[in-house]
Amino acid sequence: MKTIVYANIYTANPQMPQATAMMVEDGYITWIGKREEITATDAVIIDESARYIVPGFIEAHMHPILLAQLVGKVVCLPPAVSSIDEIIAALRAYEPKNGWYEGWGFDEGKTVDKRMLTRADLDAVSTEKPVVVIRSCTHLISVNSKALEIAGITRDTANPEGGEIDRDAHGEPTGILRENARHLVLQYMPVDSEAETVDKLLELSKTLASYGVTSLTEMMATHEPFDHLTLLQKAAEKGFAQQVALYYLWQESASKTNILAAENLCTAAQMFVAGIKLFADGSVSGKTAYVYEPFLQSDGTGIVTTTPTVIQQAVDVARQKGIQLAVHAMGDRAIDLVVDSVVDNEHWLGDVPAIRIEHATMPSEKALALAATHQIGFVPQPIFLFSEVESYVDNLGIEKTQQLYAVKSFLAHQIPTALSSDAPATSWAEAANPFVTMHAAVNRVSYDGVDLGQQQRITVKEAVDLYTREAQRLTRIAQVGQLKEGYRADYVVLADDIFTMPTEVLLHVKPLATYKDGVCIYTRE
Repeated sequence: MKTIVYANIYTANPQMPQATAMMVEDGYITWIGKREEITATDAVIIDESARYIVPGFIEAHMHPILLAQLVGKVVCLPPAVSSIDEIIAALRAYEPKNGWYEGWGFDEGKTVDKRMLTRADLDAVSTEKPVVVIRSCTHLISVNSKALEIAGITRDTANPEGGEIDRDAHGEPTGILRENARHLVLQYMPVDSEAETVDKLLELSKTLASYGVTSLTEMMATHEPFDHLTLLQKAAEKGFAQQVALYYLWQESASKTNILAAENLCTAAQMFVAGIKLFADGSVSGKTAYVYEPFLQSDGTGIVTTTPTVIQQAVDVARQKGIQLAVHAMGDRAIDLVVDSVVDNEHWLGDVPAIRIEHATMPSEKALALAATHQIGFVPQPIFLFSEVESYVDNLGIEKTQQLYAVKSFLAHQIPTALSSDAPATSWAEAANPFVTMHAAVNRVSYDGVDLGQQQRITVKEAVDLYTREAQRLTRIAQVGQLKEGYRADYVVLADDIFTMPTEVLLHVKPLATYKDGVCIYTRE
């Protein structure tokens, strides 16, 4: 069936950025241009002349399976809670699944207490059942004494490689576990069944469609407790609408299995393996990012979680398989480590960045220059500054905070860049909504009005491009990101012109409808 859509269309195609009509057939755009240039008596007409259309958004860095798995757990974010006492009360009211109390989203900067949860706090929930609360950044967890007991963590337990067990003045564990130390407890936690997770993913698909997201990534794919590619394929069979590019954790998964077999790597498939993932450090808000200068009120410079040797091993496999290597690196020292480790390798993916640096929070001038020269991609999240401003300012100071996630500078250096949310790993209830991240990048003001560096503001057009055309380049999802002939008919219908409205309104924009392959997957009632 042929369909002609009339609307004010932004295509994200530099050769034809604007159009007023497009023809869709069998899920693909077969023609696009001016309304007066097209006639097709056998086509169904969808007249959106008073509406505005942009390409479907591509979420270049998020964690949909984790986001789905958090459904039903205790939300430790405002407005649900605003103090440690309220978190304790909320956890007490929770019905433990398989005997575990589970909370997520905690950010000490968002509480009146301004401190991390400890085992003493969580012992007030229960001393007989384990309690675990995941910090918003997901790089730290707080647990109670029972959870420490189950994991066998005592004052004599050594820090695991790439992790840290916080201890008090007497050497006793405080219940705060950083980076790889988290897994000492997480490995014992109950998980949803495969069927339960699929059902939650179907609900997540609907939510993402309501935000205008038509393609996305799974940036922490693994095989435990069940294979994530298989899981998403089963979700697709039941109606999960979006395409997903998966990046498998290197040391835990991709290096030990046949997940990188050729049949899993087709970029035109609804679900495919796009690359492998490494972590070079932790988070700024959790003070585990690997930095040159110590965090404020601390002599700590973060945690390094990989080595040049491991990075090169991953590069070798990525090149052999023709896929990307994505490396989490937030601190300037971590980013330098990654860039220095990869620059001597020949590029292997043509115009697509073979190496992605996830977050790229505070790259040095050297890293910026090398990334530009060697076509290393950056995938930043300005939403972190918008939603986690308290922790960033406390840990780095306002002057340095205003220089972070410097998207305008990335573009000036012509570094391949895509915006993303990293949902659910930030302190915002609707973190997966692209309009929140675009608002943060365009306005550079926090949720409570703190100036986050006006010199790094980008335009709305640039923000949309970084969530569509450039996100496609960074993810390799085939034939999406632009509205042009031969591409999938993935688009978002908006009531207003986001390119001319006051930029502060971006935060409140809600799509009227979302189309995937020419089929409406969401409509606002």
